[in-house]
Amino acid sequence: MPDANSHRASRDGFRPIRVSIEFFPPKTDEMEKILWSSIERLAPLQPKFVSVTYGAGGSTRERTHNTVARMVKETSLKPAAHLTCVNATKEEIDEVVQSYWDAGVRHIVALRGDPADGVGATYKPHPGGYAQSCDLVAGIKKIGDFKVAVSAYPEMHPEAASMDADIDALKAKVDAGADQAITQFFFENDIYLRYLDKVRAAGITIPIIPGILPVQNFKQAANFARRTGASVPYWLAARFEGLENDPDTRRLVAAAVAAEQVVDLVDQGINDFHFYSMNRSDLVYAICHILGLRSQGTKVAERKAAA
Repeated sequence: MPDANSHRASRDGFRPIRVSIEFFPPKTDEMEKILWSSIERLAPLQPKFVSVTYGAGGSTRERTHNTVARMVKETSLKPAAHLTCVNATKEEIDEVVQSYWDAGVRHIVALRGDPADGVGATYKPHPGGYAQSCDLVAGIKKIGDFKVAVSAYPEMHPEAASMDADIDALKAKVDAGADQAITQFFFENDIYLRYLDKVRAAGITIPIIPGILPVQNFKQAANFARRTGASVPYWLAARFEGLENDPDTRRLVAAAVAAEQVVDLVDQGINDFHFYSMNRSDLVYAICHILGLRSQGTKVAERKAAA
């Protein structure tokens, strides 16, 4: 990952991008079909890893585990399982971590998690659990030689007292053993680049992978942004204005907007990207194609004959 002084350098020739992709565990049989169709569509791009989210309070724990375990058994993908601190004892979380290790998973995305009462409620650590994500990172590292990713917030975590305090929290996660960070999504690249400057100035050297949200539905994305503290610029709203009942044009605009954002970041020297896919493959695949990422043929996620 470029340091604070090099990330604005122009591209010196072709630099292939590297991508990772986030999915969420399916709640229904139909959603499971959509998920696996998306996985099969995106797997030939050989993402560095694919992450699977984890519901508040472990509400999707079993589905997350089953999805990740199936990826290990049936595909060539490298899954990263999300894990949170919410509503669980250390022993319960350690058991989940050990089960991932036993299933062949070697990458975990360690998060504090939203309050059990929902976004906006006061977060209360479980009395017998890991208090914060830095404690969770340290606990994971004691159990196995996992690669651990953590979250980062270019526009500051909604509960942080200040940006400096938020960066201190990131540093605590790094000191506990975090190997890389994935950012909350953002729509203005200057927000990410300024944040990267501050993080590097604080002595944090791990990769800070920008999280990219291709906008499937503008209204839903705007609502999600408000809940997570991400800003929605006026120009983005204008791009989608009048397309509420025109999904085909929305998809074309969404692909153009996201590709434009990533191309600009590549021009600034950034080459690793994490896509929030929302379990849909079309936009992510189109964006990666625009950026020069191509199918790797026989290295597709292949189902085993016994599946």
